Amino acid sequence: MKPTSPKKVRDLVDGVLLLDKPVGFSSNDALIKAKRILNAKKAGHTGTLDPFATGLLPLCFGEATKFSQDLLEADKTYETTVHLGVTTDTGDTEGVVIDSRPVDVTLDQIEAVLAQFRGPIAQVPPMHSALKRDGKPLYEYARAGITLEREARHVVIHELKLVAYEAPLLKLVVTCSKGTYIRVLGQDIGAALGTGAHLQALRRTQVGALTTAGMLTLDALAGHAAPLSLLAPVDALLSSFPAVQLTAELAKRFLNGQRLALGKEKLDLPAGQGRVRVYLDAKLLGTAQLGEYQILAPERLIAFSL
Repeated sequence: MKPTSPKKVRDLVDGVLLLDKPVGFSSNDALIKAKRILNAKKAGHTGTLDPFATGLLPLCFGEATKFSQDLLEADKTYETTVHLGVTTDTGDTEGVVIDSRPVDVTLDQIEAVLAQFRGPIAQVPPMHSALKRDGKPLYEYARAGITLEREARHVVIHELKLVAYEAPLLKLVVTCSKGTYIRVLGQDIGAALGTGAHLQALRRTQVGALTTAGMLTLDALAGHAAPLSLLAPVDALLSSFPAVQLTAELAKRFLNGQRLALGKEKLDLPAGQGRVRVYLDAKLLGTAQLGEYQILAPERLIAFSL
């Protein structure tokens, strides 16, 4: 019997990688490759990008995975090129062409249609998506030639800006709420113009407070002598929340999950109530809710001892 090789020991890696996802990689493929390069034990991504899309894919390692949900809920910004006149079954370049029409629209017509999609809108999720029905993703039904009824979902288009138009290509910048499908937005714009459309290109440039500044490719990560040094700290995910500094004694109680009455403590606290990030000196302890009467309620905690 052939002896089995020992299982590779993974390292405990904490931090955030701002990955520039390449074309042709699924988000999970990109995560697996980055995890292998860093030899990391625990990792997760913060919202799927389609294989044909590129751009900002924040990857969380170790303790950072505790805070990845915040980015799943965050607003996102994209640059996209909409190809008018050609409709595909997937809404992007990977699909089969199902309709072609001439494109003869003016800038005024385009601006009038774009105005219809700004603000709260309803979108029907595409069949070619990872949404699940009876435990199976919709794209598996689509590949089998099955189309299911889908309920429209309410999303918000905060910004929809025309960057350039050179027929048949329409370049847009979109800032939107979670759950928005840019493919569907492109298709719906094409339908409203009477031309049909699909996405020729899609690039994500912002997730919450994270931008393309400091973004790295997989090749740059793999080619670096010390790739772990390229990771941003865990609290890069939390920069939009006010900070609370605790004393050593209060920090111990906080890490034990105790609610803290900070009203009588001589601490510099943010005004108002809401979510905060909590520190002892430069060490992130976790997140909490700062409530009425300056009660600090622990939320998600970093695993370490003082």
